[in-house]
Amino acid sequence: MKIGYARVSTQDQNLDMQIDALKNAGCEIVFEEKISGKSKERPELTKLFEKLRKGDTVVVWKLDRLGRSLKDLIDLITKMQQLEVSFLSIQDGINTNTATGRFTFNIFASLAEFEREIISERTKAGLSSARARGRKGGRPAGYSKETIKKIKAVKTLYNAMNSPSVQDIAESLKISRATCYRYLKVKESIK
Repeated sequence: MKIGYARVSTQDQNLDMQIDALKNAGCEIVFEEKISGKSKERPELTKLFEKLRKGDTVVVWKLDRLGRSLKDLIDLITKMQQLEVSFLSIQDGINTNTATGRFTFNIFASLAEFEREIISERTKAGLSSARARGRKGGRPAGYSKETIKKIKAVKTLYNAMNSPSVQDIAESLKISRATCYRYLKVKESIK
C-alpha cells in the first residue's frame, strides 16, 4: 500500500498541491500535518509509522516535507528500511524500491556521516590547539565582580542587623530569597 505524508510549516499554508500529487502517485491514505519540521512532536508522522506494514511505500511530495535535516531524513528512512518499507519522493526522484534510489539514498547517508566526522575532527583539533596556547574551555571559574559585590553586601547587611530578615535584604538588593540564602553560605574566601 502507498501511504502519503504531506506537511506544511504553518496553519496559513495549504496542503492541496501536495495532497493532489500524492493521490496522483497512487496513495490510498494521506497523513496531513500543519506543523514546523523543527517540532519534536509530529503526531501525524507518528501515526503514519504506526500504520506501516511490511511492503508498504511511504510517499512524500519532496524530501524536505519529511525531514528537517539530512540526519533526520536518514534516521527516518533507515527506520522505514528496518520495517521493510520503501520510500518515494516524487519531486526528488528518489525511490528506495529501485537500485538507483537506494544508491542515491546511500550517497546521502555517506555524505551525512562524512560531515559528522569532519565536524568532530575540527572540534578536536580546535580544542587541542586552544589547550596548546594555554586556554581551556568551559565555564569560567568563580563569581563575576558584580556577583561578588552582591555576596559581600548580603553578608554585611545580614551581620549588621540585630534580627536580620532575609526577605528585606533580598528585596533591597533586588535578588530572590533563595539567592540571598545561597550567598550567605558562600565561604569567606571570595575576593
